[in-house]
Amino acid sequence: MKKISTIICLAVLGTGSLVAQENTETKESRLDFTANIQSNHLWRGLIITDKPVVMGNISYALDAEKKWKVGIWGASSLTDDKDGTHYKEINYYVQYSDGRLYIGLWDLFNARNINTAVASDDIFNYSNRRTAHIIDLRTNYTFGPSFPINIETDIMLYGGANAGEVVLEPDGSYKKNKFSTYVQVSYPVISCKKVNLDTFVGAGFALNDRNFLYGSGKNSFDIVNVGLKASKTIKFSEYYSLPVFMGAMWNPANKYARIQLGATIF
Repeated sequence: MKKISTIICLAVLGTGSLVAQENTETKESRLDFTANIQSNHLWRGLIITDKPVVMGNISYALDAEKKWKVGIWGASSLTDDKDGTHYKEINYYVQYSDGRLYIGLWDLFNARNINTAVASDDIFNYSNRRTAHIIDLRTNYTFGPSFPINIETDIMLYGGANAGEVVLEPDGSYKKNKFSTYVQVSYPVISCKKVNLDTFVGAGFALNDRNFLYGSGKNSFDIVNVGLKASKTIKFSEYYSLPVFMGAMWNPANKYARIQLGATIF
């Protein structure tokens, strides 16, 4: 009788353990976050910082298919730049992506080296004359497997006093925004291989002024970003793989070039 009771107890405990395991299985979540580390931060042909950078992104999907998302993207350099300033950035966004078409509205705030004579370092200041925030409309479209060229168009819609995007009247009142625009064409030269390779060419101009953010200030249109990017995934185990990349960028307008290394940690 005692043996029978013991067997019944073990059976009950085993069933309870099985139920507990089923209840603790990982379920699909709309909330996600990632982290990257890079040797520097290059953006649309600009050198944001030459120092190593840690980047993080947290997002929440608004629909079951995860086409609509809201999120916060941030980054910080690990050391000061040679001018003594420290790169720190926090951005907010809402975006739509179906795998081929992407549309996003971003609010950018780069806190590095804000000139308080022309812009406010207050993150809550959104005045049209002095805000350091930039409201950035981002779009890109990939044409498909048979012709996988990608076209990207980004327009700065509002703000950017610290970036020279705001034009003032002689009396200091707000006059206009330049609407600096960046257009890029990229193409996957090698894809679906152990090492993939993408190439890109980007140009800059302004919709509402002769000068724009990405160029040298000498021309109303410039090629500002030419480069390539090789990427692969290093598999450490069945449970963890590390996507890594190496890229090279040249800015013909500003006459400089950079190499970049990076990895997506998770």
